[in-house]
Amino acid sequence: MLPVQEAEPVARPRLRKRDRRSQILLELKLRPHLRISELAERFGVSSETVRRDFEALSADGLLSRAHGGGSAPGRGHYPGLDERSRDRLEERERIGRLAATLVQPGDAVMIDAGSTTLQLARFLAFNATPCTVLTNSLPLAMTMGQSDAANVILCPGDYLASESAVVGPDAVDFLDRHNVDRCFIGASGLSANGASETVRGFAAIKRAMLRRSAMSHLLIDSGKFDARGLARVGGLDRLSCVVTDTDPGPALGRALNMAGVTVMVTP
Repeated sequence: MLPVQEAEPVARPRLRKRDRRSQILLELKLRPHLRISELAERFGVSSETVRRDFEALSADGLLSRAHGGGSAPGRGHYPGLDERSRDRLEERERIGRLAATLVQPGDAVMIDAGSTTLQLARFLAFNATPCTVLTNSLPLAMTMGQSDAANVILCPGDYLASESAVVGPDAVDFLDRHNVDRCFIGASGLSANGASETVRGFAAIKRAMLRRSAMSHLLIDSGKFDARGLARVGGLDRLSCVVTDTDPGPALGRALNMAGVTVMVTP
């Protein structure tokens, strides 16, 4: 009788970084806590590689780091899109109207999800400005879709119901494959250290838009001056312009000026 030969182990294909991080986020929906060592073995990569994945997801507000692993981020109270849309409505309408004047006919722009950027979309649609808009916001895409002059492209990604928007690695990867003339982003806070964001997953979307835009515009009302969100979006030097409803205070105004950021204040 011939000896039975053992089958050679089949090498598992190594996941790409984007796919690996998507898998980590999926696991977080099923389990309260993930260990770095366990995921490293499963993915066939080093613990240091998974640790870098955790750090990146944590910086985007998608994961909370813990010793040896990570868990889903805590859900502190932060108002959702509907609640924010009812707050300081007049100020945000003025900001959106002024920001709409920055879009030139034929521009390709990225606009992120938010209550103030949604006002920008309303005025662009009303003005029938010819432009191409890439966005991660469903309400914003629907608003821009009312204009026959606009070409609207909606990002793929993981649906975030509280914001009616998509986030995650697929959305970031999609944005990174495009170049645009300008982007318009919102933020939870603006300080001398830069813009920051509290909504889970939004910081990564904003950073991708900043990377792929020739000019970058932050739309923010004065109630968010000197506030800091959970995740840092970027320093003031990443911004071309801030559109707001009142002049920043002396300290923030000085920091913006030193960074070469133009400040546009609504009438």
